[in-house]
Amino acid sequence: MTGAIVTCLWFDGVGEEAANFYASVFPNSKIVSVSRYPEGSPYQPGSVMTVEFELDGRPFVALNGGPQYSFSPAISLWIDCKDQAEVDRYWARLSEGGHEVQCGWLQDKYGLSWQVVPSLLPRLLKDENSRKAAAVMQAMLAMVKLDVATLQAAYDAA
Repeated sequence: MTGAIVTCLWFDGVGEEAANFYASVFPNSKIVSVSRYPEGSPYQPGSVMTVEFELDGRPFVALNGGPQYSFSPAISLWIDCKDQAEVDRYWARLSEGGHEVQCGWLQDKYGLSWQVVPSLLPRLLKDENSRKAAAVMQAMLAMVKLDVATLQAAYDAA
């Protein structure tokens, strides 16, 4: 994949578990390859070093790099959901063992932040009618998991 941009996620020993979990959540996903630490490396020889995987056809790498770094909400992965059923499905799976934040954000059990966003939301927020866009923003700010019907109702009522 010369020239491709690949997201590398740093884990402390659970990279393979995380990659398998993520691949189970998204359609068109798979584990591509697993590499192991060799003799003479700073980690146990034979333990998983990297896992190349795809989420909905997009490339990722999970690196078991140790405890030096952890995820922060300063970076998140955005899921563009076509409808409420898709929002609900991704929200339920990714929040298992993690925690819900607000405005469509959650942190999964591995500490990675996700934004689970219905496609409708950015369109409503970009509306030329600033009163309608502001009403949608206020509705969103009051939510944890985003609700398409409530966002649309706020837009329609403004």
